[in-house]
Amino acid sequence: MATIKDIAALAGVSRGTVDRVLNNRGSVNPATAEKINEIAKALDYKPNKAGLALAAQKKKLKLGVILFSTDNPFFADVLQGVHKKAEDLAGYNCSVLVKQIPINVDAQLSAIDELLREEVNGIAIAPQNDGRIRTRINELSKQGIPVVTFNTDIENSARIAYVGSNYTKSGRTAAGLLRLMTHGDVLIGIITGSSEILCHTERIAGFTDALKPCQKHMQIVSIAETQDDEIESYEQTLRLLKEHPKTNALFFAAGGVYGGCRAISSLGLAGKLCVIAFDKADTTEQFLRDGVLSAVICQQPRTQGQKPLDLLFRYLTSGELPDKEYHYTAVDIRILENI
Repeated sequence: MATIKDIAALAGVSRGTVDRVLNNRGSVNPATAEKINEIAKALDYKPNKAGLALAAQKKKLKLGVILFSTDNPFFADVLQGVHKKAEDLAGYNCSVLVKQIPINVDAQLSAIDELLREEVNGIAIAPQNDGRIRTRINELSKQGIPVVTFNTDIENSARIAYVGSNYTKSGRTAAGLLRLMTHGDVLIGIITGSSEILCHTERIAGFTDALKPCQKHMQIVSIAETQDDEIESYEQTLRLLKEHPKTNALFFAAGGVYGGCRAISSLGLAGKLCVIAFDKADTTEQFLRDGVLSAVICQQPRTQGQKPLDLLFRYLTSGELPDKEYHYTAVDIRILENI
């Protein structure tokens, strides 16, 4: 196994210089730093874990987390993952600051500013797919503050990694389930959160694309946005089903499942519609048992809370970028028999 001493000998510099480059400490001539990094890569150098732990404790790192504050129980599970990883990182003298905010671009920008005032070293964020957020992430990258997106991604940004579901795939999976669980002519209503959230639009894109071979007998009659709000979901689902009484299938592409299922029940349609939603929670489990939901697709919320902090911590202590850009969670299908 290559050591700092080996790299120093090949680069013709001191071990201290190699240490500063590999651990991003102090200033080193750019050409020298590039040479050291090339040699380290060629030798497949792996930092000593004990040394990393000691370096982390000296740095007193701070990590920030920005996630949505909604009625969706999924985010409560994500938050549990954040807190679990924060407990682990506390042993390395690394603290985690959490900001829960509404689905609002200005609120996200304010949360970023608040974390910067707290002098965080890295940020994990569930971003809105908005140009102002993209610009801010790119600015953070230039300032040397790495960003990992989780739960939902943002296009063309300088974030170092994404952790979460492959939403196009999960949308296609929902369409596949509907094909398997229905017959004859199928009229589908879609209840989604916000068109400003990339994961919601990607789910719907994957869903509609997978339905194309079946479009002669499977059609989308309406799409309603609810902002992941349970009351809004109740009202929008009620409205959709009344305006399109022949609807016999529903796809919940975001939160608001509880409110939507209550609307289905209030109309006496439990068990009469094929309904696909996301995430295992106490409420979705009960609606599966009551026959309101046909299936749910899960996406490992606690992993989505833990993994971004792990990636940021490793990057800030070792200087190594994540080994891949996309860290997808499993597509896990639950029905009554395996809930």
